[in-house]
Amino acid sequence: MDTYLSILKKYWGFDDFRGIQRDIIESIGSGRDTLGLMPTGGGKSITFQVPALARPGMCLVITPLIALMKDQVEALNSRGIKAACVHSGLSHEQTLVILDNCVFNAYKFLYISPERLSSELFLKKLGHMNVSFITVDEAHCICQWGYDFRPSYLQIAQVRKIKPNCPILALTATATPKVTKEIQKNLDFKEENVFRMSFYRQNLAYKVLHADATILGLLQLLNAYEGSCIVYTRNRQKCEDLAKQLVEYGFTATYYHAGLKHGEKDARQNAWLKGSHRIMVATNAFGMGIDKPDVRLVVHVDLPDSIEEYFQEAGRAGRDGKPASSVIVMDGKELELLGRRVKQHFPDLDYVRKVYEDVCCFLQLAVGDGLNVTREFQMERFCVTFHHHPLILTSALDILDKAGYIIYRDAEEGTSRLRIDATRNQLFGVLNSQDEQIMLAMLRRYGGIFVDFVFIDEDMISRDTGLSMDVIYQDLKELARKGLISYIPRKHIPLITFLQRRVMKEELEFPYGIYAMRKDAYEYRLNALREYCLNTEECRSRLLLQYFGETKVHRCGICDVCQFDDTTSITEQEYMQIRERIVSQLQHGPIKVSELDIKGIRPYSLTWALDYMRAKEELVADGPFIRLASGN
Repeated sequence: MDTYLSILKKYWGFDDFRGIQRDIIESIGSGRDTLGLMPTGGGKSITFQVPALARPGMCLVITPLIALMKDQVEALNSRGIKAACVHSGLSHEQTLVILDNCVFNAYKFLYISPERLSSELFLKKLGHMNVSFITVDEAHCICQWGYDFRPSYLQIAQVRKIKPNCPILALTATATPKVTKEIQKNLDFKEENVFRMSFYRQNLAYKVLHADATILGLLQLLNAYEGSCIVYTRNRQKCEDLAKQLVEYGFTATYYHAGLKHGEKDARQNAWLKGSHRIMVATNAFGMGIDKPDVRLVVHVDLPDSIEEYFQEAGRAGRDGKPASSVIVMDGKELELLGRRVKQHFPDLDYVRKVYEDVCCFLQLAVGDGLNVTREFQMERFCVTFHHHPLILTSALDILDKAGYIIYRDAEEGTSRLRIDATRNQLFGVLNSQDEQIMLAMLRRYGGIFVDFVFIDEDMISRDTGLSMDVIYQDLKELARKGLISYIPRKHIPLITFLQRRVMKEELEFPYGIYAMRKDAYEYRLNALREYCLNTEECRSRLLLQYFGETKVHRCGICDVCQFDDTTSITEQEYMQIRERIVSQLQHGPIKVSELDIKGIRPYSLTWALDYMRAKEELVADGPFIRLASGN
C-alpha cells in the first residue's frame, strides 16, 4: 500500500504528486536531512505535511510569515488535522497552553516564528515534545549572503542540539548555488542532500519595456493584456497613488501594503481574489501564500532589490499554466536610482552608531540599562526630533537588529487586548444578537477574559462569526463605550526590544558577516538585476535560470529578447498611423505623455514611434510634457 499517496488522496483529494514532491517526501520520510528547491507555487507544503501525517509525533514548522502560518493552520484544522501556531502576537498564557498541549501530543503540526526559538519557555518545553522532524520554510533566510537574511534563523542550531535525532527539511523558492551550500552548512546537515525542481516556466514571458513615462508603459500593458494583474511598487504612498490613478483611467484597482490594518488587507485581498478588482497595486508585502491561478500579468514599475525578489514576484503570474507575462517598466530613471540604494540600505557605520545613541536617548535608556526592555517607537516623532530620514533610519535599525543589539518589529505585529468588565448575566442581559455572536466567539477562544486583559485576534473572530473586521471593531468600541468591556485595539506602532544593556556608541561592533559581507552581497545582487534589465541579446528566461544555477536551459522563445523581430519591429504603415494619432492630439498644445490616447497601440510600438519622431525633431520633450516642434 502506498501510504503517502493514500494520505494525499484522503486529505487533499489529489491522485498523484507533482514534480519532485515525492522525492522530497521519501527523503525526509527515511530520516535524511533534506533541502528542497521549489519555485513559487510548486506545492512546498505538501512535501512536509504528507510525511508528517505518515510518521508518529509532531512536525515542527519554522516560518517567518505569520499570516501564512495562520492560514496553513486554519487549512489543516479544516481538514481535520490538529495544528497550532506560536508567534509574537500571542500572550504568554496562550503560548503556554499551546506548548503544554504539544507536550501531550495534542497537535500534529506546530508552526512557530523563528523569533520564538530563543525563548527559554519554548526550549524547555521542546525537550519534552515528541517531534518527528523539523521543517524550515524560507530556508534562505539563514544565509548571511542571501537576500533576506534573518539572524533569528541561526537559533535553529539550538533546536538541533535539543533534538539531535530529528531530521530537518529545508525549503525555499529562491536559492543560488552559493546559498544552497550555506543553508546546508548552517543547518548542520549530516550530508549534502538537495532536490531541485527546475524553475523554468514555459508559459511565462519575461519582458522589459522602456517607456517615456512609467504610467504610460503601464497603461499600454493594461490595454494590451486581459485578466487579473499585480503591479509592484516600492513604497506605500506610491502604491496608494498609483491605484487611485488607475481608477481615474477607468480600471478597477485596489492597493495593498504593510501599513494597512488587518481588516483592510483582508478586504482588499479578497476583492481582488474574487475578481471584483482586476488590478492589485502592491508593495512586496503582498503575495506570500496567495494562490490566484489566473493572474495574466505582473508588472514592476519600480525595480526590486534582487533577481531573487523579482523572480518570486514574477512567478505569481500564470500559475494555471496558460500564457502570462511579467514585465519591468523603465522610464530611464531606475538605473540611476538603483545606484543610490547601497548607501540607503547600508549607511555608514558612524551613522548607525548615532542612530543607536539617539534611539536610546529618545526612549530614555541610560548606559547600562535596557536589557530585555521593549518600548513603543514613535518613528515619525523621532525623525522630526533627531532629524533622520525614515528610509535610512530603517536601514540603520535593521543593521542594529542583525548585529544583535535590538529587535526591531514593524507596526503590523501589534495585538489587541480585551477584558469583560460586566458579569456574565449583566453582559448577556443587554446584548443584541450580533453582540452576542461576537461575545460567544470570544468566550470560546479566550479563557480568563472576565479576570484580566487577554490578547485577541479580531481576524479569527471575524472568521468564526462571518462578520467583517470593521463590524467587529465598531461593535467592540460601542460595548466599551457602554462600560461592558475594556477594549484596547491593536496599535500600529513599531516596537524596539533591547537585547543587551545600553553601551556607549563607540563600543558597538559590527562583524564582517553582519555589515561588510552583506553590503557586498547586496551590490552583487543589484548588479545582476542591472545586467538583466540592460540585456538585449540573451534569452531572459535563460538568464534568470542561470543565476539560480541551471545550466542546460534552452531559449524560451516568448520573452521580448527571443521575440525581438516580432514584438519590437514596426511597419511603415503602423508607424504612420501612430504618428497621425500623436500629431492630432498635440495640435492644440503640449500634453503629458501619460495622457496620450494609446488604446489599441502595441506596448513596444508607441515607444519606438515617439523615439523616432524625436530623432526627426518632430517632437520636443519638456519634462513630463511633449509638444510638436515648430513647423510641424
